[in-house]
This record gives sequence, C-alpha cells and structure tokens, in this order.
Amino acid sequence: MAASIAKMITSFGFIAVAVLSGAATSRYGRVLLAGLSLSFLGDAFLIGQSEQAFLGGLAAFLLAHLAYVAAFTVNGVSARWMAGATLPVAGIAMIITAWLAPHTPPELAIPVRLYTAVISGMLITAFGTRGRGGSLLILVGPRIFFKNNLSVAALRLVHADFPNYVWGLPLYYAGQLCLALSAEQSRSHGGAPEKVSTRKPMNARTR
Repeated sequence: MAASIAKMITSFGFIAVAVLSGAATSRYGRVLLAGLSLSFLGDAFLIGQSEQAFLGGLAAFLLAHLAYVAAFTVNGVSARWMAGATLPVAGIAMIITAWLAPHTPPELAIPVRLYTAVISGMLITAFGTRGRGGSLLILVGPRIFFKNNLSVAALRLVHADFPNYVWGLPLYYAGQLCLALSAEQSRSHGGAPEKVSTRKPMNARTR
C-alpha cells in the first residue's frame, strides 16, 4: 500500500511541474496537461494486478499518447521530419509486436497492437515537432516512453525474471518530467500564451 501511495504522489508530481512551468497559459500546455492527467489515471489502474486493471491502464495511456500527439501538432510539426522518422520507428514497433505476440493472450492482442501503433505515432509526431524548432525535451520524453514500454511489456506480458521496474520506472518518470518541463520552453513557440486584446473597436465612441 505504501509503495502504491508513493507511486501516485510521484505521478502527481509531473502534473505539478507542468502547472508550475506555465502549462495552463498556452494551448500546447493545456493539451499536454490532459495527457499528463490521463497518464496519472493510467498509473492508478496499473497498481492493480488483474487483466481488467491492465486494460484500463492501457486505455488511459493510449488516450494520453493521443493527447500528446494533439499537443505536438498544436506546437507545429514538420512533415519532412515525420516522414524521415516513420520507417525506423515503424520497424522498431514491428519488432516489438513480434516479440510480444507469443506472450500476449488472444483477448489482449488487438489492444496491445493498437497501443503500440499509437505510441509509435506519438514518437513520430515528436520528431515532427522537433523539426519545426520545438523543444528538445518534446523529443527526449517520447523516446524515453518508447523504451519504457519494453519494461511494462516484459513485466506484464513476458514475465521476465529481472525486476524491470528497476529501470522501467525511472525511465517513465524521466520521460513525463521532460514533457512537463517542455511547457515552459514551448510558451515562446507554437504554444505561446494567448493574449486578450485591449484595443477598442474601430467604431467605439469616445467622450
């Protein structure tokens, strides 16, 4: 129980870092916050050990990665950089899918493949954002996530003997922290704070 509470407090930490970094003041930051909040929900699900808890966590993280894709798109993306990243990322995703296939129960096959596709798309979009001058943190975070998923897969599906959380959890929190901190650096890019105009209408009368 104590370990679960500590994990959730730590998970709430990256949401707090994003808020303190000014995430609420930009479009990019607000969409990013949605992704971080969904990740927090995913962490809560994965405290459980049942298949239903695993599916709940998978769904929450899938939505979180879609939110990150939306945030990166708001920040601006380079189609050329995305095209360049597609082949290598897709190749790695196919290798991971093939590795997991013998260990994945039939009822989890489609959710796991869908999740792998979404997180791959998230990483490709992160490359695109970097290509448009986005913060390096936006690229580093998703790359760490991609590696972290190997740990989660090995823990929940492959049942590897080595305690994967030893390296998996630090990677996960490092990735989330990178994204949370990117809210500060992105305020001067595509996710700039929205300003309210103080100009008077052209037809306003003065007395």
